[in-house]
Amino acid sequence: MNPKPQLPVPDAISAAHSERVAAHIRSMIDRAGGSVPFSRFMQEALYAPGLGYYAAGARKLGPDGDFVTAPEVSPLFGYVLARQVAGIIDETRGDVLEAGAGSGRLAVAMLERLGSLGALPDRYCILEVSADLRERQEAHIKSRLPTFADRIEWLDRWPESFSGVVIANEVLDAMPVERFRLVKGNVQQLRVVASADGFDWSLDSAPAMVEQAVRQIEDDLGAPLPDGFESEVAPGSVYWVPDAGGNLGQGVLLLIDYGVSRREYYAAERSDGWLRCHFRHHAHNDPLVYPGIQDITSWVDFTAIAEAGAQSGLDIGGYTTQGQFLLHGGMHLELDGFTELSTREQAELSGQVKMLTLPAEMGENFKVMALCRGDVSPPPAFAETDLAHRL
Repeated sequence: MNPKPQLPVPDAISAAHSERVAAHIRSMIDRAGGSVPFSRFMQEALYAPGLGYYAAGARKLGPDGDFVTAPEVSPLFGYVLARQVAGIIDETRGDVLEAGAGSGRLAVAMLERLGSLGALPDRYCILEVSADLRERQEAHIKSRLPTFADRIEWLDRWPESFSGVVIANEVLDAMPVERFRLVKGNVQQLRVVASADGFDWSLDSAPAMVEQAVRQIEDDLGAPLPDGFESEVAPGSVYWVPDAGGNLGQGVLLLIDYGVSRREYYAAERSDGWLRCHFRHHAHNDPLVYPGIQDITSWVDFTAIAEAGAQSGLDIGGYTTQGQFLLHGGMHLELDGFTELSTREQAELSGQVKMLTLPAEMGENFKVMALCRGDVSPPPAFAETDLAHRL
C-alpha cells in the first residue's frame, strides 16, 4: 500500500466529527464480524445519515471546501451546456433534470442562458440526496433567479416518467466501488478492518459479483490481468444508468465526469486503480483516513456506462473530452465582447477557460457522454470530435 499522505490537520470540530463517523464505521465492522467490503466503508463514509461526507453540513465546494467542480470554476460551463441542450428541450417539449446539483451554480448558469435563448423549460428539476446541499441550492438559486423560482422543483426520487434532458455532472464518481486484487490468478476482494490508529485493508475471496465483473473485464481485454493488479469495479454506477434512463420517454442523459475507456482503466500501468480523495484541496489516494470529512471518488469506466445504457435501450449519442465539448459547443459565443473587458476581467476569464479546457487541467480528464432515447438529436458539439469508437 502507498504511504499515508501528508495532509492538512483538520480543525477541532472537523476532527471530532470524523471520530464520530469512525466510531460508527468501527461499530458496523464489529457487527459484520471484523471486516466489511470497501464499498460498504465508502457508502458509510459518504452517505451515513447525519454523519457521512454528503449527509452532514460541512462545506464541500469552492475555496473553503475540499474541491472545485466545473460550475464552480465559471458559469461558462453552464452557459455552453445550455446552448447544447436548448435544441433537445425544444425537440422533446421536455424539461431539465439535474442529478446532484452541488451548490446550485450550474442550475443558475443554465437557466440564465436558456432564458436568453428563449428555451426555458417548464420545469428545472433537481434530484438531491443531501438535505444540506438542497438547502444551499434553494438559497443560492432563489436569490440569483427569483423570477424563475416557480420553474424549479426538488425531487427525492426519480420521476416515473420524464422527457427532455437529464444532466449528471460529477455524480458517477461518488458512487461506492468494490476494490479487488489479482493474487496468483485468483480475484481477491479488498476489505476494511479496524486498526489501532484507524482503519486498514485486508484480503478475502471475492464474492461472485466481483469475480464475474473482473472475469468479464479480462474477456473484453483479451488477456488476464497481471498478478498483483489492483483496481475497482463500480456496480453502483452501472445500476444507476437504468434508474436515470429507465423512465426517460424521449430525450438525452448527459453525463460529465472524470473517466476513461475500459482499456485505459484496466491498463497494466494503472495497477493501483483510480481511487481519488480530496481534503482541503489536497488530492491523494488513501480513502481510509479522515472518514466523513474527506471526499472519496473513483474515475469512471465509460465503457461500462455505455454498456449499461445499451442494456437499458439507450443509444450512444456521443462521447468526447470536456475540453472539446466546450470548445465545439459554443464557448466562442460566450466570449463575444472579450476585448471590451478590463485587463483584470480578461485575465480572470482566460484563467477560467484554461481550467475548463486545457488537457493538463479539466479538459482532458473529464469526459462527456450522451445517451439518447427516442428520435432525438444529441448535442451538436459531438459532431466535431466524437470518440465513441474508443469505448
